[in-house]
Amino acid sequence: MSDFIYLASQSPRRRQLLEQLGVRHELLLPDADEDAEALEAVLPGEAPAAYVQRVTARKLDAAVARHARRGLAPAPILCSDTTVALGMTIYGKPADAQDAARMLGELSGHTHQVLTAVALQAGERRLAALSVSEVRFAAMTPTQIAAYVTSGEPMGKAGAYAIQGPVAQYVQNINGSYTGIMGLPLFETAQLLRAAGVLRD
Repeated sequence: MSDFIYLASQSPRRRQLLEQLGVRHELLLPDADEDAEALEAVLPGEAPAAYVQRVTARKLDAAVARHARRGLAPAPILCSDTTVALGMTIYGKPADAQDAARMLGELSGHTHQVLTAVALQAGERRLAALSVSEVRFAAMTPTQIAAYVTSGEPMGKAGAYAIQGPVAQYVQNINGSYTGIMGLPLFETAQLLRAAGVLRD
């Protein structure tokens, strides 16, 4: 039984959420020669739920291989990926400020989905879960979008926003998991960690 897990994510939000659960963790980040971004390419006609679960599984495969290559102490490995979708359109991380403004403009005034997949490798067992939430944005003016993009916050975030940031002033309604929208759904994650014996009631 391990008293810690490996977190295969560079997201400070995921670290913060794991700490909220009281789970000790160590980072298991990609080597310099690993192309982590290539794992996030969308396949033609791929549905958002299938996409986010496939990407998470591939990231976990890479993390398991990384763990073995480095000869690290055994412990469960947790991986997660979040995507934003409007219908069948998948919104990943914006390429630049112009791309961020385009995404926010398309999400403005609409209800979109935020899908976060979680996968845990515990020995030979692999456990997985999917959290799907709905977020409705009020209509945002071009000036409001430009101000948010100028802040730099949209960069590196799926759908070009962080729910816990200033964009929250435009969020009319949320149906689902707030922590899932942040990047790690704590209800589903806790279930996986309990199943693996990491969390105890």
